[in-house]
Amino acid sequence: MTRNRYAGRRRDLLARLCALSCAVGLGLVAAGPAQAQFLLVPMDRAQQNHLKAYGLTYWALEQEEKAEWLLNYRGGSFLLPDRQDVRREAAFRGVTVEAMDASAEARMRATVQASNMETVPLERAPKVAIYTPPNSTPWDDAVTMALDYAGIDYETIWDDQVIESDLSEYEWIHLHHEDFTGQYSKFFLTYSGAPWLQEEVARNQEVARAGGFADVPALKKHVARTIRDYVDNGGFLFAMCSATETLELALAAEGVDIAAAYSDGTPPDPSASAKMKWDLAMAFTDAQVQVAPSVSSFSDIDAHQVNTPWRKELGVYSLFEFSAKFDPVPAMLTQNHESVLPDFYGLTTAFREDRLKAGTIVLAQEGDWAKYIHGNLGEGTWTYFGGHDPEDAEHQIGDPQTDLALHPNSPGYRLILNNVLFPAAKKQKLKT
Repeated sequence: MTRNRYAGRRRDLLARLCALSCAVGLGLVAAGPAQAQFLLVPMDRAQQNHLKAYGLTYWALEQEEKAEWLLNYRGGSFLLPDRQDVRREAAFRGVTVEAMDASAEARMRATVQASNMETVPLERAPKVAIYTPPNSTPWDDAVTMALDYAGIDYETIWDDQVIESDLSEYEWIHLHHEDFTGQYSKFFLTYSGAPWLQEEVARNQEVARAGGFADVPALKKHVARTIRDYVDNGGFLFAMCSATETLELALAAEGVDIAAAYSDGTPPDPSASAKMKWDLAMAFTDAQVQVAPSVSSFSDIDAHQVNTPWRKELGVYSLFEFSAKFDPVPAMLTQNHESVLPDFYGLTTAFREDRLKAGTIVLAQEGDWAKYIHGNLGEGTWTYFGGHDPEDAEHQIGDPQTDLALHPNSPGYRLILNNVLFPAAKKQKLKT
């Protein structure tokens, strides 16, 4: 299913005309004098809507306009051509832009050249897919909300499409908060009679039967391996919350039963931790699997253990500053106007650093724990961000949707959108 940005075209046209009228009145669209060469989209505190600024840049790439990402310059600003259509779109979206003539551009580039900054050309709008259940609602997932609010197109895929389709048509795939161990996030401990959980169980069992899999855990292991192959062959993967931890557990549990089957109560292998094949995982190693079906935890990868008696309290997490010239990839993923952010829970909230594989890059840290990590596999990359919703610290099932119009400058949601534009960057060999 594709979310169509062109629905309500007449309403959007009227809004754009109104925005253009306002922009002319404010002097954002020149009525007579010649335009400058570029429009700077500032991403420091001067920006009135950081989240929609990503959507504006993505839109410009869709129009085959040139764009640049100015790493570490004013919060990771964007540079777009100074064209009337770009100005109109910025006004329509409520995004702050600043005209930059040749002299101002030269000063900016001199600053970038002499500092811990870099200009990265953005080539084209990446094709985006979200792995999400067919009955999911937009407020179930922070990435879906971010894309909808920013105005970035995406398609949705689920297990049957992963099995039957060629994932290489997508440059970037996000994993909804899925439990790839096939245990339905152990929600049956609290929500065993809930219609939504019964529907989820029935849907997964039907897909498993149709695909010829023995059970749902076997289906999810196959899906996990297919996603790993997607990364290995050059895909960009982003995951949050339980998808980060359970994808890895499913990969490492080759030939090992780590899931108590929801349908028949078959107990898992008590020696599963010792049999895990961590060389098949991407980010984690040597974790102890939580096989007790009565404990709402997947493993000891997650540091917070939110639904257990030994739950750890939230703190803040800090973004690391990377060299834009020598480490442009982690620099892209951490661009922000804030460096210290309030933490937020998820079924997987943060990662124990002693469970990270060698070579994993920690992008943000909460005390002794990693909150936001990145790594390479083959020709592709993966990025994991712990937690469920950056603007809802203790999100519960049934809670109201987060209204991003109330959080247009959210630094936590900016980290999500950094990842969406990351595949648009012109490929270059790293200097480290």
